[in-house]
Amino acid sequence: MIRSVLNFTSRKPVVVSAVLRGAIATTPPIHQNLLISQLRDSSSLQLTRKYSNMSGANFAIRQLFDRESCTYTYLLIDTPSKEAVLIDPVIELAERDTNLVKELGLKLKYVINTHVHADHITGTGRLKKLVPGCQSIISKNSKGQADILMSEGEQIKFGGQVLEVRETPGHTEGCVTYVFNAAGCAFTGDALLIRGCGRTDFQGGSSPTLYKSVWSKILSLPENYILYPAHDYKGQTASTVAEEKKYNPRLTKSESEFVDIMAKLNLPYPKKIDESLPANMVCGLHELPDRMKDWV
Repeated sequence: MIRSVLNFTSRKPVVVSAVLRGAIATTPPIHQNLLISQLRDSSSLQLTRKYSNMSGANFAIRQLFDRESCTYTYLLIDTPSKEAVLIDPVIELAERDTNLVKELGLKLKYVINTHVHADHITGTGRLKKLVPGCQSIISKNSKGQADILMSEGEQIKFGGQVLEVRETPGHTEGCVTYVFNAAGCAFTGDALLIRGCGRTDFQGGSSPTLYKSVWSKILSLPENYILYPAHDYKGQTASTVAEEKKYNPRLTKSESEFVDIMAKLNLPYPKKIDESLPANMVCGLHELPDRMKDWV
């Protein structure tokens, strides 16, 4: 059991409380060395998350970032077979993702989207050209086109790893969450963000539906599961089920209060929605802006 951590200002070990030791002990072993990253002072702890690189006995997760849209892309690897999947790639960074796959000697099996995005064009089509043989995946309810359309309860397998598909509509009617039980984590797309959630005012969105989806499909997971969102705008990388159940300022409210909060957001439409939606309905293979016509 971990009993002390290093004070980054004094470089002296600080005794960790029994409560914190208990929290660490109930966290999956693969996450324990990622939980505590810095101390505010000699008597108080600040937990920040460094989950951008995580590995277990037979898998690895790499978190990648697009500065313009604040989108996270996730590379999931089965280390024995070197089969891999990419979740929510961005077209402008497809070469970055391809180079990483090649450098690590991976076999990219699937390129996956959590939903039809409105703020960026998916890199799926571009990656299918750059990495021949990989297949695209999106939910059936998204009404988008892909090589494989998934529904509730189906599985995505790569090497010895399995992702469980959970339909979590509300932000859009086709949103899904991918649960990686072996790693004790889930990729929530825009359905659940860190201390927030996706908007519900277009693409078939529904606030009551989103509330029910998040509570029944995501926050019903074990409390120590790590939650990886599709976006973050404040510099955070991940959360946990327990944290969001306690601290999410929208989803800790009643359903009626949540619906009222969402109705009053008055958010501007994403600036790239007009070019993103048509392209993303066809996995970024067609309907691209002129500047990208020769990319696929």
